[in-house]
Amino acid sequence: MKQLFNPEDIERKVILILKILNENSNSQGARVIARKMKERGVQLSERTVRYHLKLMDERGLTRLIGRRDGRIITDMGLDEINNARVRDKISLSISRIDILAFQTTFDIKKRRGLVPVNISFFPQKQFSKALAVMKPVFKKKIAVSDLVAVASAGGKLGDVTVPEGKIGLATVCSILINGVLLKHGIPIDSKFGGILQVKNGEPLRFVELINYSGSSLDPSEIFIRGQMTSVREVVKKGEGKILANFREIPAISRPLVEKIITDFDKIGIHGALSIGSIGNSICQTDVDINKVGLILVGGLNPIAAACEEGFEIDNKAMSTVMEYEDLRSIGDM
Repeated sequence: MKQLFNPEDIERKVILILKILNENSNSQGARVIARKMKERGVQLSERTVRYHLKLMDERGLTRLIGRRDGRIITDMGLDEINNARVRDKISLSISRIDILAFQTTFDIKKRRGLVPVNISFFPQKQFSKALAVMKPVFKKKIAVSDLVAVASAGGKLGDVTVPEGKIGLATVCSILINGVLLKHGIPIDSKFGGILQVKNGEPLRFVELINYSGSSLDPSEIFIRGQMTSVREVVKKGEGKILANFREIPAISRPLVEKIITDFDKIGIHGALSIGSIGNSICQTDVDINKVGLILVGGLNPIAAACEEGFEIDNKAMSTVMEYEDLRSIGDM
């Protein structure tokens, strides 16, 4: 007899709903949750989501807020996410990259469209001091772009709401390169995020790496928490360790990619640190046959520098997309 429902499939959907609720401090209704699930490749009707939420209320995973169907995640729901099966966590990082790349609509020539960003939350009293630490990192171009967006508590950066007592900072994510190349018909293989050693101001080699396909978190978040960077030393002396990402592109696409990178540079987006030659290693990292290696600077390097100074920052890498026109230069702040 054919099974009418799959318990494992239901549990995966429950975990996804919990993660969506956990990403936003405000309550979320069935309509919004259904839309966000669709963005991640899971098709559920608003009515079905509402049914799942009712069952999750009964399990103590979620709680109804107000008279409508808005829910928030409970402490029990947070525990459920943390204890989710390992196999469900694998590859979430690479999936997030693919989603944000697809959502990117930025047009280099018109200078408008959606741009993927990282979101970082600072304690309100620390933000101005942290800003003073981060500005030299942007000035040294150890970031994808010097364009940022700021919002105070209750404000929004993309679809992310800033929590009470915090100031939110959006920084351009290196997935912008993925998205623009994708729109030009160039497939890009995101391999890993890592710690890149810099010597005499030039990228030397990766000393640590985490494959996207085996991680549920953005590697940059892990490296920042582990205090494995020395971004401020690179700013001061030209030597140290920064966040960077490794991609591969088809060899035949190299001339077009070079042109796109040049166009990026002209408008102040310096996401590409280095591009290799066909089939040859780059920064002591091997590439596949008929491929070219591409090293992208980590968008969270300025945040890493602030963390090196002891500032308490909550990062949500690869978080959301924002309109390019809503960003402004860090130097104007």
